[in-house]
Amino acid sequence: MREFWGLTGAKRVCDRATCGACTVLVDGKREYACALLAIDVQDREITTIESLGANGDLDPVQQAFVDNDALQCGFCTAGFVMSCKGFLAELPSPTHEDILKGMSGNLCRCGTYAGIQQAVAQAAAAMAAKPRPAGLKIRRPNRSRS
Repeated sequence: MREFWGLTGAKRVCDRATCGACTVLVDGKREYACALLAIDVQDREITTIESLGANGDLDPVQQAFVDNDALQCGFCTAGFVMSCKGFLAELPSPTHEDILKGMSGNLCRCGTYAGIQQAVAQAAAAMAAKPRPAGLKIRRPNRSRS
């Protein structure tokens, strides 16, 4: 993703699936990109930080990270934002304990965890307040392998 398409949001850090800086969504689920083989994700939907937001507007998760100073050096931020997107898709109304557990797969060396936890809570509230379009249907590609 980084070299071929120039999608540099997912960082190559540990290369062992332990830090979360490379987190992307695969079919809406959180995955460490460093642990994925291209052959295993062909014909699957991969969402990276570059696809969030529209027309220059930030995604609610991105805005929450900005509002809560949930970044310092910024190196881990893309992974945290993508993990948050996946986490809130799994659990849209998390408690503080849910946030602690649900976001534990990502590491921040600067220690901005308090801001990150506040950002996740703000993003959950913002996404819950935003009405979903009626009749929205998501079409998934046929995954049968013959």
